Amino acid sequence: MTLLLALGLVVIALMGAPLFAVIAAFALLGFHSAGVDLSVMAVEFYRLAEMQVLLAIPLFTFAGYLLGESRAPQRLVRVTNAVLGWMPGGLAIVALAVCAFFTSMTGATGITIVAMGALLYPALKHAGYPERFTLGLITTSGSLGLLFAPSLPLIVYGVLAQQLGIGPPITIEQLFLAGILPGLLMMVLLGGYGMWVARRLDHALQPFAWRELRAALWEAKWEVPLPVVVIGGIYGGWFAPSEAAAVTALYVLLVEVLILREIPLRRLPGLMREAMVLVGAILIIVGVSMASTNYMVDAEIPARLFEFIREHVESKWAFLMLLNLFLLVMGSVLELYPALVLGIPLVLPIAYGYDIHPVHLGILFLTNMQIGFFLPPIGMSLVIASYRFNQPILEVCRAALPFFALLIVSLLVITYWPALTLALLGGNG
Repeated sequence: MTLLLALGLVVIALMGAPLFAVIAAFALLGFHSAGVDLSVMAVEFYRLAEMQVLLAIPLFTFAGYLLGESRAPQRLVRVTNAVLGWMPGGLAIVALAVCAFFTSMTGATGITIVAMGALLYPALKHAGYPERFTLGLITTSGSLGLLFAPSLPLIVYGVLAQQLGIGPPITIEQLFLAGILPGLLMMVLLGGYGMWVARRLDHALQPFAWRELRAALWEAKWEVPLPVVVIGGIYGGWFAPSEAAAVTALYVLLVEVLILREIPLRRLPGLMREAMVLVGAILIIVGVSMASTNYMVDAEIPARLFEFIREHVESKWAFLMLLNLFLLVMGSVLELYPALVLGIPLVLPIAYGYDIHPVHLGILFLTNMQIGFFLPPIGMSLVIASYRFNQPILEVCRAALPFFALLIVSLLVITYWPALTLALLGGNG
């Protein structure tokens, strides 16, 4: 009977049932079959209220939505263009940098493609960049910020990894540090490709001018300090991640609503609702996944999987290759947060059995996810870019192919050179 019910859950998931409901049903079914009181599900949700780091999720999300509604993206583009516009490929690097910053603040690649695409797509085409290159660049750069603070997926990974308690204890600050060098590696490779494509576009170069730089910095004087406040505050020991999120949300609210007045007060309730719908979806999935994780640990499911894999794959390096293939497929068929909560409880215990550091695994996991987002059949970035730019999905796939190849190179470096991820952790790694 239990097997039939489990198969029924798989069927309704394939039919489009909400994933949180399927995960919750799986956990309830498991606890019931083990004779555990089903109130354990409510207990897991109550535990969410005790996790201070989760306060960062609604606050950073709200700040990201405020920035997206204001004219902050235009101001940031002007600043980066003033700094880099004189370089061959400078505008492509501007697009990469701004999109990475925007995604790191919102934690949602789709929002970046929709919001920044409207600004950067016509600018790149006007500068003479090939249309296919422009389409591929915007589609790809929409997910680059997942490794940079204050990335919500990094926070969610940290919470779930702490819940599992496998391997050395990790912190959100460690994950933020670990993502810097791998994220920069990907941006350098893609930026170099942009410079190569733009090597003949001399007419697209913007001569460097101190006057323009000063004017751009003055116009964006309220947004430019944000990375310093968030990153410097966390690593300088001034703020915990949740406190940095509170400072960021309050700062952005005061600047965009009261000082610059780009967001009318009547728009605030709607923005709050949009942001909290995303937050609610994340938290309910995290809550039910914590319950299902506890069941899987009690039932020794990860341990049994590890033993099975160990019998067939002895080499750590071969396991890492198989893990990358598995995560790429997962990223191409699932949204980010469901992929996190489904994959981490299964993958982390097995990976640690192969002596893979949990921090390294977190960066590896998100790197695979962001590449999987623009892979067929239903990569999230593919679908959104196709809709946003009115292009067939096959054309978007072709446009993203060179970027995919470069990101695969960076993925291999991140996979087989863990020191790149762990270097900045020092004695804390």
